[in-house]
Parts: sequence; C-alpha cells; structure tokens
Amino acid sequence: MAANIADTEHLPMMPKDLEKKHWFRAKTYGWGWGLPSTWQGWLVFGLFIGLFIALALVFPPVQFPLKFSCGTAALILGLVAICLAKGEPPRWRWGRHDD
Repeated sequence: MAANIADTEHLPMMPKDLEKKHWFRAKTYGWGWGLPSTWQGWLVFGLFIGLFIALALVFPPVQFPLKFSCGTAALILGLVAICLAKGEPPRWRWGRHDD
C-alpha cells in the first residue's frame, strides 16, 4: 500500500491553545471590530484605555491640544494595527446571515 501524503492521522494533534484564535471579532454590522474575544484582546484593550487616560492626565487636551491629538492618533493607529494583525479580517458586514 502506497503512502498517502494527505493522510495525517499519524501526526500529533495541535492543542486547542495553539490553534489560531482571533483576538477581536468582526462587528456584526458595518466595518471593523467589536469587543475583544480572548484574554489577549482584553489585555490590549485595557492597555489602550489605560494609556489613553494617562495621556489625558499628562497632556490635558485644553492645555496641550496638539500633543494630546498626536498621542491619541498614535494610540488609535497602534490599536488598529493590532486588530488588523490579530483580529478577524475586516470587511463590510450586513448581519449574521452575511457570513
């Protein structure tokens, strides 16, 4: 009997923890991501909120509007970059039936 390359029964199974999981689920309606779906996503989201609060305390928007705006833009770009890398692929969605 010839060896079948597609036969993978002899290979060890990957643990569930090592399977690719998206840290951020796609929104049901619209484009983008919703709330995190894993602890890693919640950690990133919590860091984003914490850094945003720290930014507002260090550079109050009324006193330092340019620094606050640049810092906010940097935080948002960082969060979007992480969502692109670790979240579901973004696309326009019209509800659950669209999947």
